[in-house]
Amino acid sequence: MAKAAGTTLLARVGRACPTVLWNESCSPRELAAALEQNGAAGAACDPLTVLEVLRREWDLWKDRIAQFVREHPEASETEIAARVTEEMAGKAAELLGPVYERSRGRDGRLAILADPKAYRNPAAILEQAKRLHRLGPNLMVQIPATRAGIAAIEEATGRGISVNATACLSLPQVLAVASAVERGLAKREREGKDSAALGPVCTVLAGHLDDSLRCLADRDTTLLTPGILDWAGIAVLKKARRLCRERGLRLRLQAAAFRTHLHWSEFVGGDLILAVPWEWQQRLNGSGLEGRPRMDAPVDPGIIAELRDKFPDFRRAYAEDGLAIGEFDTFGPVRRVLRQWCKGADDLGAAIREVMLPELGG
Repeated sequence: MAKAAGTTLLARVGRACPTVLWNESCSPRELAAALEQNGAAGAACDPLTVLEVLRREWDLWKDRIAQFVREHPEASETEIAARVTEEMAGKAAELLGPVYERSRGRDGRLAILADPKAYRNPAAILEQAKRLHRLGPNLMVQIPATRAGIAAIEEATGRGISVNATACLSLPQVLAVASAVERGLAKREREGKDSAALGPVCTVLAGHLDDSLRCLADRDTTLLTPGILDWAGIAVLKKARRLCRERGLRLRLQAAAFRTHLHWSEFVGGDLILAVPWEWQQRLNGSGLEGRPRMDAPVDPGIIAELRDKFPDFRRAYAEDGLAIGEFDTFGPVRRVLRQWCKGADDLGAAIREVMLPELGG
């Protein structure tokens, strides 16, 4: 039986420290439960999460998709997928509305990414950001931290669009996002426009960095200290958060791509966002963990040394000058994520196609 609202481990931790919980999925059903039981204050919506929601809740969405198809007879599967994504995001944003109002816009956000395939084109990214920004006051636009994305982040911020940088797996990407945000905010301030309400965020995909290094270790048959690959993304995010604070950068960090409880327990106490899948929220609440603050606890230097020694990609991800902006798109861990997202968009289109062009007799 679910615990009463406000008594779970995650709810208690949320009240005791500035660490904010987001539900990783935009499923209205899951988000409503996360809000009620665990004090969630945000969610994300992108092709992969939308596809997962459709797979789990097909009976709730199949008729609506069929209606979109009938109402828009000339629309492509990509266009129908975008409409489904925006409607799902709208439902989630509505659930988050009270949190947005209570926090005066700091929380209660829905981060949306409609088309990851635009990651190379700053103009296309910006046009998408402008369109999504108009969908509602508590929507944030996810923009990949690619070469083109950095330029789009600066321009979108300058135009008053709340951005959530994503596909970020390295310290140089975080710092490039922070600099772009600062330039955008400064532009608004020179023009006498409000910037306090934007609340820009950069999402560090900690688990994806771990995954990428794990693939390299398997490929190269690298012998490692057991468990060491659980710490790569944590080390990058902790260093990024420290540098952003020391430099007074107005960028809020988010940890995503949950893999182990360390992606929650090592970040508790920090003024940042933790995107936790619903299944992991349930595990954490039943875990017996204390949830004590560990954000400022440094990663063991021996772990850092081993990761640096055995993985050039970690050295590049962990060093301030490890990557130039022009290298973001070709950095192995980033390429891996972009490929997954683009395939997710293709798979979402294929799911829509099953409604548009059903099998004979279907």
